[in-house]
Amino acid sequence: MRTSDVNLDDTFNKVVARHDELRDALAAGLVDSGEFSRLSKEYADLTPIADAILALKKAKGEAADLAQMIADPDGDAEMKALAEEEFRDLSKRIPEFERRVQLSLLPKDEADEKNAILEVRAGTGGDEAGLFAAELFEMYRRYAGLRGWRFEVMDVSESGVGGYKEATANITGRSVFARLKFESGVHRVQRVPATEAQGRIHTSAATVAVLPEAEEVDIHIDEKDLRIDVFRSSGPGGQSVNTTDSAVRITHLPTGLVVSQQDEKSQHKNKAKALKVLRARLYDLERAAKDAARAADRKSQVGSGDRSERIRTYNFPQGRVTDHRINLTLYKIDKMMAGEALDEFVDALVSEDEAARLADMG
Repeated sequence: MRTSDVNLDDTFNKVVARHDELRDALAAGLVDSGEFSRLSKEYADLTPIADAILALKKAKGEAADLAQMIADPDGDAEMKALAEEEFRDLSKRIPEFERRVQLSLLPKDEADEKNAILEVRAGTGGDEAGLFAAELFEMYRRYAGLRGWRFEVMDVSESGVGGYKEATANITGRSVFARLKFESGVHRVQRVPATEAQGRIHTSAATVAVLPEAEEVDIHIDEKDLRIDVFRSSGPGGQSVNTTDSAVRITHLPTGLVVSQQDEKSQHKNKAKALKVLRARLYDLERAAKDAARAADRKSQVGSGDRSERIRTYNFPQGRVTDHRINLTLYKIDKMMAGEALDEFVDALVSEDEAARLADMG
């Protein structure tokens, strides 16, 4: 037996022992009220891991018994044939059990269960980039609807031709950040713009940022680090949205981050929304610093995590969408823009990330 197998068995035994210890303590009421919530969460987190380990151990135990039966020179021929069939079936299933256990032991991204702030900005390409930014924003809105998430538009800056200079939304629901975190980066579009008389294909781009929504406990913002300016809201083309100074611009002095919010008629509501976006951006900066430190030790990862990285191309004339990080192309552009095909990319990206992290464990 290899040393790594011994170490893994030791880890398995410790996980199951801790799970049993927590189960018994919670059942017997031996946990004080202050610790109950924390230990209940730990128990709930360990339960699927312990179940996967026990299923793997059971399968390996059964396989060992069957191997012994097959090897018995005095065994019944008919029983041996049945044992061989069962052994073959188990041998196929054990690697899947092992993968399930390994995946359950991978360090969890603490932000995976969080809600998200989605920011879409028009990039290079003028009006066409703004139109594409608006279409991407709608794609994510439709995708959120298909998953039963709540999609709240926080701020939209229109470009005047039906496009968006930038748009921000708060998406809430189960595992929002886990499903959308690989969407951050440059999305490129190739198509013939409606304004193009010669029928030439143009290339333009939009940038997507998906930030985990941060709570007060994640990021504390000191009021003295903020400069808050109020001004009159204005809509597309400069028309006034209302006649009071309700729009808010918050500058975080230590980092230079600036967040503006003007969609609400109440200055108080705009300030609350701007602080929510600022907190998410600060939390994202903190995570990026940690990720950069970890990346130095990583053998592989899905994309660089750099917002300037081109991650996907949407080619309308050919009806195809290509994700450059995993070399996956789907000829489903209509379903993609409707939000229906996005899960195919998300599932492939999650699987690729899991495979990379499993390789790092090896």
